[in-house]
Amino acid sequence: MNKGEGHTIYMLGIGGIGMSALARYYHSQGYTVAGYDHTPSPLTKQLEDEGMAIHYEDNPTLLPALIEIVVYTPAVPSDLKEFAALRQRNVPILKRSEALGRISAQHRTIAVAGTHGKTTTTAMVAHVLHTCGTNTTAFIGGIANNFGSNLLLGRADDSLLVVEADEFDRSFLRLHPAVSIINSIDADHLDIYGDRQHLVQSFNDFARLTEGNVIVKEGLNIQAEHIIRFGFGEHCDFKAEIVKSEKGVTDFTIEGEGTCTAIRLPMAGNHNVLNATAAFIAARQTGLEPESIAAALGAFKGVKRRFDVRVNNEKHCYIDDYAHHPEEIRSCLTAVKTSFPDKRLTLVFQPHLFSRTRDFMDEFATVLAMADELVLLDIYPARELPIEGITSTALLGKVQMTDKQVCPKSGLIALIDSKRPELLVTMGAGDIDRFVEPLEKLIKTW
Repeated sequence: MNKGEGHTIYMLGIGGIGMSALARYYHSQGYTVAGYDHTPSPLTKQLEDEGMAIHYEDNPTLLPALIEIVVYTPAVPSDLKEFAALRQRNVPILKRSEALGRISAQHRTIAVAGTHGKTTTTAMVAHVLHTCGTNTTAFIGGIANNFGSNLLLGRADDSLLVVEADEFDRSFLRLHPAVSIINSIDADHLDIYGDRQHLVQSFNDFARLTEGNVIVKEGLNIQAEHIIRFGFGEHCDFKAEIVKSEKGVTDFTIEGEGTCTAIRLPMAGNHNVLNATAAFIAARQTGLEPESIAAALGAFKGVKRRFDVRVNNEKHCYIDDYAHHPEEIRSCLTAVKTSFPDKRLTLVFQPHLFSRTRDFMDEFATVLAMADELVLLDIYPARELPIEGITSTALLGKVQMTDKQVCPKSGLIALIDSKRPELLVTMGAGDIDRFVEPLEKLIKTW
């Protein structure tokens, strides 16, 4: 690709978390970057402040005159007018996964996969390597609090690459991992895979792409030549054991390679202990010493919207989380209830995708009932059209609890202000994130 000279990398859906990291990467490499997104957001404003031109109207007349390459996310509708105009121009058009694959091919890559936990684990690996002085570039599917960004930039072209490996649309099969992590395979994206068997097959295909070791959580059906198993079980190559967990801090040990390493992780939840264990093993693959890795994990500040404690004072606590699959919700709520066992839990949940709500209706109903009080927002459609009979009201009817309701987004702030819950959790992968800062500010006034 040519740099400068009026040539532009144009990105359709530039405001997405993965797309924006790519945009920042290209921009850092000296390319002119521009893009389209459906709606402005805090993230697109940051990109504009960083010097990227973004518009929010599907209008081919707004396209740059000279475009070197187009990168798009599958979340963008295929009938977009700009798509048709760009095809007529005969410029190369790549999926985000293809663009990321090209970058991966140029670096020694640690790829982090799993239906849950991959963003936190990716951020952990990147943070540990960076803290320990390893030249690292990382693409993270969330805003890592240690970096304040979804992109960590290493020096020049010889940096180690850490990348979140997304199973959606089989994107991770475009990568070139030297080392990989697989930390969960729960049924999801069934609109893509059809059934869990095909999902597991795709993860096995990903494992076989890996040049070196595949770091796999115990119990997952992954077959590869070089596997390192981790978990809480006695037969794991790296065994984690929790010593103490309270007030959002977990003390645990990792036993493996003939040594036992103590770690104090400033996070709650068994799932985060497993994420940290996977990150520990990945860091060991680069030659870092256990004590250095443990110290770095002790300074990990988490990822925005992953068990993100926004308020925690004597009267009120507010936590925001990205969880949108039943197992993610279960893990998060278990950690919340463990950390705050004496507080009444009010959960605001925005279901994500009609197909996912349909496929896991009963599972959602079961895990949502873990809360003491439930507020459901309408389903966030993302790329989908409505499915008859699949609504938040239908889901609410299946949840076995008394204190529950569906609330329009326009009424959420007023509702929470009237209830003033002592422990509030907002959860979901849609636009519920737009409420986080307003709710935080509101709760701090109570």
